[in-house]
Amino acid sequence: MQWRLLLLLLLELTARAMPYPITFSARLVHRFADEMKPVRPPTGYWPDQRSMRYYQMLLTGDILRRKIKVGGTRYQLLFPSHGSKTMSLGNDFGWLHYTWIDIGTPSTSFLVALDAGSDLLWIPCDCVQCAPLSSSYYSNLDRDLNEYSPSRSLSSKHLSCSHQLCDKGSNCKSSQQQCPYMVSYLSENTSSSGLLVEDILHLQSGGTLSNSSVQAPVVLGCGMKQSGGYLDGVAPDGLLGLGPGESSVPSFLAKSGLIHYSFSLCFNEDDSGRMFFGDQGPTSQQSTSFLPLDGLYSIYIIGVESCCIGNSCLKMTSFKAQVDSGTSFTFLPGHVYGAITEEFDQQVNGSRSSFEGSPWEYCYVPSSQDLPKVPSFTLMFQHNNSFVVYDPVFVFYGNEGVIGFCLAILPTEGDMGTIGQNFMTGYRLVFDRGNKKLAWSRSNCQDLSLGKRMPLSPNETSSNPLPTDEQQRTNGHAVAPAVAGRAPHKPSAASSRMISSCRVHWHCYLFLLLLLVSALY
Repeated sequence: MQWRLLLLLLLELTARAMPYPITFSARLVHRFADEMKPVRPPTGYWPDQRSMRYYQMLLTGDILRRKIKVGGTRYQLLFPSHGSKTMSLGNDFGWLHYTWIDIGTPSTSFLVALDAGSDLLWIPCDCVQCAPLSSSYYSNLDRDLNEYSPSRSLSSKHLSCSHQLCDKGSNCKSSQQQCPYMVSYLSENTSSSGLLVEDILHLQSGGTLSNSSVQAPVVLGCGMKQSGGYLDGVAPDGLLGLGPGESSVPSFLAKSGLIHYSFSLCFNEDDSGRMFFGDQGPTSQQSTSFLPLDGLYSIYIIGVESCCIGNSCLKMTSFKAQVDSGTSFTFLPGHVYGAITEEFDQQVNGSRSSFEGSPWEYCYVPSSQDLPKVPSFTLMFQHNNSFVVYDPVFVFYGNEGVIGFCLAILPTEGDMGTIGQNFMTGYRLVFDRGNKKLAWSRSNCQDLSLGKRMPLSPNETSSNPLPTDEQQRTNGHAVAPAVAGRAPHKPSAASSRMISSCRVHWHCYLFLLLLLVSALY
């Protein structure tokens, strides 16, 4: 009974020591207030107050919030509207993986190459110099490829030279001029150039928002002129840049709040594959951190600590490498290449040979018409994480079976290698830009979403589809935003004195009160 009286006494003293309540406040700033300009909005635009664009951007944000609430989760797993499937089309298309995407209103389909080594999505557009688009030019296409034109898409918008993504803006005569672009690639004399445009990329969502369509605004290159390999069959219908830069599709989707800042690529041995935006992979996956280049995470670089051939882990084989799905095969620094090929040559069961037209140095003829067991090739990373290369050789076939094979790696100058697509086969690779890491897990490229099998193509109908952005714009009503009053940046002198006075007295009573309660329990 006595301790209860003491407790009541302490509470009374505490209450008397605090005759005025303590009030905490925070300033409310509207998203398009002038002082918020340093914080870039997702689309790169800063609208004039109460303009049509101003209300359109507010409404777009409301639509996104509504989808989030209806779906019960903030992030989605997205894939192109044609489905998550990717495919390798062989030598005619440079041994890269491709997928179909839909762009514009009405939508037009494009067969784009997947390139984690660059940022920009570009497609052939109002062509001055483009690759042939007729299916008769290619041995494995059953329909013609398409050409884009902003004038035929109701949702297209040209980007001006004043736009933050306009790298060539300094070359413009006027800030309102259409923004030109030119991207040069590692392959000799290979480039794409034209004008930057904003348009709609049509996607489907998986997971909790299954079978719903998503229309995401992205910036793309209206590719009027291509050169080099892009005129010889590599990416004739465009290229989907998946890099970490601001202009890449994963960056736009993440900044819009649609996905986690990540995506996955999965390439199977049968040349099929999958791609998902927002995928973070299974908990059982291994990973290694991305490394900065000149202080920036502008490309996906990892650090390999050592290389192993069979059971032999080689000394002095550490190196850095760019992970690039847009490179067909793998390139290693000279000293690493020499150590690996020498050890591989000692362990392989086959006679050294050469094949006409082969770019690789270490080629072999097997003792039978079956592919012999080749020694394993393992990349070792920090924390003992390992990446076993399941497809290190390129096989040559004749009429009666295997006639030879080559170790599909090439030397490169300098100390930076490239992990190409051939080393990625058999894995689900997660490019997690948000957490700055590359993760991998062995996969048959089927079960990629929340423990359930995802479709190769989206279902034709949805049992409970969410309305599209266009439908919501038609039925919704734009509402003028509430104006937040400006609060003082600093507390007043009176409130400062009150808080200071309370600190002197009441915290002592509170301390005694806590001691008493802890003693009782």
